[in-house]
Amino acid sequence: MSDIVFDIRDLVKDFDGLKAVNGASTTIKRGEAVFIVGPSGSGKSTFLRCLILLETPDDGDIIFDGKSILDGRIKLNKFRQKVGMVFQHFNLFPNLTIRENITLAPVKTRQMTLTQAREKADALLKRIGLYEKRHAYPAQLSGGQKQRVAIVRALAMNPEVLLFDEPTSALDPEMVGEVLSLMKELASEGMTMVVVTHEIGFAAEVADRLIFMDHGKIVAEGPVKAIMENPDNERIKEFFSKVL
Repeated sequence: MSDIVFDIRDLVKDFDGLKAVNGASTTIKRGEAVFIVGPSGSGKSTFLRCLILLETPDDGDIIFDGKSILDGRIKLNKFRQKVGMVFQHFNLFPNLTIRENITLAPVKTRQMTLTQAREKADALLKRIGLYEKRHAYPAQLSGGQKQRVAIVRALAMNPEVLLFDEPTSALDPEMVGEVLSLMKELASEGMTMVVVTHEIGFAAEVADRLIFMDHGKIVAEGPVKAIMENPDNERIKEFFSKVL
């Protein structure tokens, strides 16, 4: 099995003449925590959504585990079993209990029996301290609790990669820490993660590598220290001078 999970080549996503992603190329290695930072509107979330084909790229290629996911022959549901995504606004089903939210996908995709999926869900809920909430509904949880459930829902599919799109931006400040703590734990366990975030301090602490985007382009990427403390690009210097 290759060390490279994602190989992104000259990716372009155009919205009515505006190139939200403009020729972005990079690789994501297995076990790596890659954080994507940059100003609002720089294409970070669109780039991430392209990786799981929630947005269809207009040009370029995305190679996952050695195979293009854009050649038309890919079974999209099978691919998405291997790549989980955590959204800003949780996307939990309001009419399902917490346990049902977690068991739905593994059972629907026949990855697990209902009994197996419940056992997995209960183990994950115990891990995040929410086992007693398994029969509750999303509306009965705090924002931080909902986001932790959304993360373990993605984990229930045993994905190779987890994508996070601004996972704390919809949370009240006092709830951010509990979500970041879980993400930090996953990174330390070697989960391959690609994280779009404005939490620059957290990125500095956890990231193996930073990608800086601006105007749809990957302007720089590399070790955290090099990008944040010694950038050779004026736009990056300006950005970090305002956010640090």
